[in-house]
Amino acid sequence: MDWKFLQGLLSGVNKYSTAFGRIWLSVVFVFRVLIYVVAAERVWSDDQGHFDCNTLQPGCTNTCYDYFFPISHIRLWALQLIFVTCPSFMVVLHVAYREERERKYRAKHGEGTRLYENPGQKHGGLWWTYLSSLFIKTTFEITFLYLLHYVYHSFRLPRKVQCDVKPCPNLVDCYISRPTEKTVFTYFMVGASVVCVVLNICEIFYLIAFRAVTLRQRGSVQTSSRRVHPNLDYKSSLAS
Repeated sequence: MDWKFLQGLLSGVNKYSTAFGRIWLSVVFVFRVLIYVVAAERVWSDDQGHFDCNTLQPGCTNTCYDYFFPISHIRLWALQLIFVTCPSFMVVLHVAYREERERKYRAKHGEGTRLYENPGQKHGGLWWTYLSSLFIKTTFEITFLYLLHYVYHSFRLPRKVQCDVKPCPNLVDCYISRPTEKTVFTYFMVGASVVCVVLNICEIFYLIAFRAVTLRQRGSVQTSSRRVHPNLDYKSSLAS
């Protein structure tokens, strides 16, 4: 998987993000993508080859491995990283759409005209797009955490598992390679995912609170202007 390509795409999201969004992006790349590429892939590179069972029955070891590891941790984390980063592209695409509209508007009405004060400013539809991306990212994070816990019944990998799936002749003991090291990385990746969830929730509350304060200030300014100029509403109604 080309993580540099993903990093190049997400770097464009950084300039449209809030402070919480920039921290989230740093956590994703430093504590998740970097750890995944540098260390986690190597830790799980021998998971099937060193999965030993105390039986010589052909096919028993492979069947037991598939039973206890229906999907590898490393592949599940790869899917998780893809799913939680893709919603950020919604913001980039929306900004690109605004910039294209701005370009066409200037070409039609002249270079001195403007359709948007700042195409990357989070107001109107872009605000809703940004907020929706946060909800989607948070949903994906929680879903994958639940799947990891549901598939393996815990975030901790045991040293020994027992298997009686056919074609195993009876109950056999199987041993996972480097369970302690894999457990440490599992807790680390889960912890980084939880931190990202907390950052997303904080950013959601920040956006909603900032939006509410802005609308309240705008409403108070309009109310005060009406009190100072009571005839403005009458004149505006005549003009319309």
